Amino acid sequence: MKYTEVLIIGSGIAGCSAAIKLAEAGRSVILLNRSPDLAESNTNYAQGGIVTLGPDDDPAILAQDIINAGDGLCNPAAVQVLVEYGPKLVTNFLINQLGVEFSRNASGQLDITLEAAHSKRRILHADDATGAAIEKKLVDAVKQSPKITVLTNYTAIDLITRPHHSTNPLAIYDDVTCAGVYALNNSTRSVETIFAEKIILATGGIGQLFLHTTNPEGARGDGIAMAARAGAQLINMEYIQFHPTAFYHKDADRFLISESIRGEGAKLCNKSGEYFMTRYDPELADLAPRDVVARAIHEEMLRRSDDHVLLDCSPLKSKGIDISDRFPTVYQKCLSYGIDAQHMPIPVVPAAHYFCGGIKVDTYGRTNIQNLYAIGECSCTGLHGANRLASTSLLEGLVWATRATEDICQHFTVTTNLKHSSANQSQHLLNSDIPPWQDTGLDEDVDPALIIQDWVTIKTTMWNYAGIVRTTKRLERAQADLEYLSHRIEQFYRKTKLTDALIGLRNGIQVALLIINAAQRNPISRGCHFRK
Repeated sequence: MKYTEVLIIGSGIAGCSAAIKLAEAGRSVILLNRSPDLAESNTNYAQGGIVTLGPDDDPAILAQDIINAGDGLCNPAAVQVLVEYGPKLVTNFLINQLGVEFSRNASGQLDITLEAAHSKRRILHADDATGAAIEKKLVDAVKQSPKITVLTNYTAIDLITRPHHSTNPLAIYDDVTCAGVYALNNSTRSVETIFAEKIILATGGIGQLFLHTTNPEGARGDGIAMAARAGAQLINMEYIQFHPTAFYHKDADRFLISESIRGEGAKLCNKSGEYFMTRYDPELADLAPRDVVARAIHEEMLRRSDDHVLLDCSPLKSKGIDISDRFPTVYQKCLSYGIDAQHMPIPVVPAAHYFCGGIKVDTYGRTNIQNLYAIGECSCTGLHGANRLASTSLLEGLVWATRATEDICQHFTVTTNLKHSSANQSQHLLNSDIPPWQDTGLDEDVDPALIIQDWVTIKTTMWNYAGIVRTTKRLERAQADLEYLSHRIEQFYRKTKLTDALIGLRNGIQVALLIINAAQRNPISRGCHFRK
């Protein structure tokens, strides 16, 4: 049993930024991550960059670009918060405080690039490994703070809420309040109870629910599933952004081919060498919003019965850009599979990339459950609307981490360090009627073959029936197939000893059904939800 003032689940830009800022304010923090590596997160794999304001830019112009990309569904309050606070945080926190080393041009100035649907050059980058550069500085700062206790290789199982987990029958009259989490220590296979005054979910996205994704293995919707079971409100669950360009090779996992490459001039073509984007968007062509480009590639592949299209990088050479120097991560990765992007087009396909929906929060990251916050990709601030503008996600995580910590510090009621006060009144209230995790009587071990096969079913069903292009019949088939599988998985979960893989499977099937149900309820094609 552990106690802390603030528990943060997830260690990407949102989770780490919140931990650092809370520690600076004097709060005790536990930062929990399911991977043994604290840096393992969606943030660590982000290539393109982070939005700021360019030299000829303006917050109003950035706001309009966000709204245009979001197809008119963006929350105006969230957009205003991002454009007002975001660029300052990039400068003051990432650059000045943490010392993130963004790329610079020949004159020593910050190199600002362009990405699709932006009307101005305003993207800061660290070559093509921006997320890794940011994450490294964040993790270093977290590890140096004496106020932050890091728990890696822990998998959150369920949020502890009253009245649900309370043994007091009168608790039913109380409002739903989050008090901590049950977490599996993957090293010892034991379940630990962690109590906290405030809980922040920063668990990332849902890309692993799909057959093709740019996301790491942990992006399976854990935080969203836990929040849903606890009674949190979810919104915009049908809006899933598919990145147009993931590397395609029969022997390779899909990895991101940064949109910045098209921003610098690369063009999409089919296997016959025909540039096709003007056929789908005559005005913006290759720099159209991601949903438009992803559907264009999808349609082009269907039209020609091709399994991929090509990204022609030769226009970069004519502009004096050396792809091996400007995009070294992409270049070396492609080269490892025999593709020299200096002289050969890169084979690409669309892949599940970013989740625009999630746990509904306000402009301070507060959910409808008391003491529970959600930030980063697992949350839905409404900023992205129906489709995310490129490179706004890292900034959103940073901004809402800052806003959530400000709100927590302003409204904190406990001033005593819980770790050093066993008789603390708040500690007593937290654990007095909450029982420990019950797992007696479970004697079945996880069969890895069942886990693997169930994931294959989820991924292929979501890709084929609830992916880039959806129809009524496809969604009905997806719902029927996955509801049957969900029942089987829940029975499996109830009888089997806990593992990270089993927890993730249970969460994955639940979030997949939430997405399908939301897509069925919304007959209107908008942004990255397309009904045909």
